[in-house]
Amino acid sequence: MSFAPRDTHEAQVQFALERGVPALIGVLASIRLPYPSRAFDMAHCSRCLIPWAQSDGMYLIEVDRILRPGGYWVLSGPPINWENHWKGWNRTTGDLQAEQSKIEAVAKSLCWKKLKQKDDIAIWQKPTNHIHCKKNRKVFKFPNFCQEQDPDIAWYTKMEPCLTPLPEVSDVKETAGGQLLNWPERLTSVPPRISSGSLKQITPQNFTENTELWRKRVAHYKALDGQLAEPGRYRNLLDMNSFLGGFAAAIVDDPLWVMNIVPVEADFNTLGVIYERGLIGTYQNWCEAMSTYPRTYDFIHGDSVFSMYKGRCEMEDILLEMDRILRPQGSVILRDDVDVLVEVKSIAEAMQWECRIADHEKGPHQREKILVATKQYWTASATEEENQEKQTSSES
Repeated sequence: MSFAPRDTHEAQVQFALERGVPALIGVLASIRLPYPSRAFDMAHCSRCLIPWAQSDGMYLIEVDRILRPGGYWVLSGPPINWENHWKGWNRTTGDLQAEQSKIEAVAKSLCWKKLKQKDDIAIWQKPTNHIHCKKNRKVFKFPNFCQEQDPDIAWYTKMEPCLTPLPEVSDVKETAGGQLLNWPERLTSVPPRISSGSLKQITPQNFTENTELWRKRVAHYKALDGQLAEPGRYRNLLDMNSFLGGFAAAIVDDPLWVMNIVPVEADFNTLGVIYERGLIGTYQNWCEAMSTYPRTYDFIHGDSVFSMYKGRCEMEDILLEMDRILRPQGSVILRDDVDVLVEVKSIAEAMQWECRIADHEKGPHQREKILVATKQYWTASATEEENQEKQTSSES
């Protein structure tokens, strides 16, 4: 997952998405990044100019939260290799040396091990568990371990200057939170968050059944939407209500990627499961705009999204946001109650989408139906005032 602000470098996120690379508009400031704890195998920063050692190391503490046990942090650019680049960076050697020393000190306080520094790149590794880290709090008085905090909540949640504790282990060689299988086996194996029972009411059997269910559903989708069935036609896909990531898992063999969304209003926070499967995603409230540029997704999928947001915000607002981020000629597949989809279809057609409602994969006797829509190329008709101006210009 790439993220960057819209700053002096202009629309880096837009460029990434147009290349078919997953990206979000984002910035390290005072709010947690919109990802669960233990999400990423590696975090990489190249000349991102983030003041890593400032604010009590808050930004490195946040990187630690989202890194998996044994994960890597890779830093390239200032202040790494300042001995050879300080003149070009227009900074003093003392300033750059002090900055790197502070970064090294914060990394040690987080129990990271520096593995290598060569040329312009430095690599640190997070421990696989916190057995030794808890013992050395006598040496490193700061940061302390966070207390009574849900490390996976990350929507408008303030960063805290405390170290996110890893799940308890009984042996120093054990990986906290459970060992993940290599890709692609991890995609279909039961994720540790489920097998450990940390997600209540979601069992390994639920997970297996959900995976099989979405294989059947995606096969049905491809029969309904020829564009989805065409390899290479789509690259950037968005799933508005991903649950366990079943839709993305079922379509993984196609040359595309899926941004899995777990709405903050969902009954279960399952984004950690999605990352343990080797997929990617983010949190989102669909009553708000998504942190992306217009026309950045080729295809949008939504399972019961409008039922979930009924009474929370207007249906039109969600559809207009979908229209904003969907490319012309891109498709939408929504599954929901038939009465909900009839209302959605009425609004979508007013937005110049070409729509039809199809039967559920189990047949016509199900109340749940499937809406298949395509966003059209179109321009608004000229206003009466504009027509009069054209007529005046031609007469003169």
